[in-house]
Amino acid sequence: MFVNFVSLLNLICEVAVYNADFARGMAYLGAGIAVVTGIGAGIGQGMAAAKAAEAVGRQPEASGKIQITMLIGQAVTETTGLYGFIIALILLSK
Repeated sequence: MFVNFVSLLNLICEVAVYNADFARGMAYLGAGIAVVTGIGAGIGQGMAAAKAAEAVGRQPEASGKIQITMLIGQAVTETTGLYGFIIALILLSK
């Protein structure tokens, strides 16, 4: 009876170590996926800048309003990339 308990305890310890390694591996995978949000932020900012340059070319007298709108849009777009980066750092710290 005592031998079975010890072998069961050893099995539980091995499973716990395996689960911890698996969880750490999934956290690294999740961090890599979270960093991919930077691609979307870069594409969004590039599109905003391109459209703003196009709009200034069409209406140079409205360049001040266009620049302000573009900067606000880029700030909102950048937050997506920053959120992904912060989540990746949180996952890597576990």
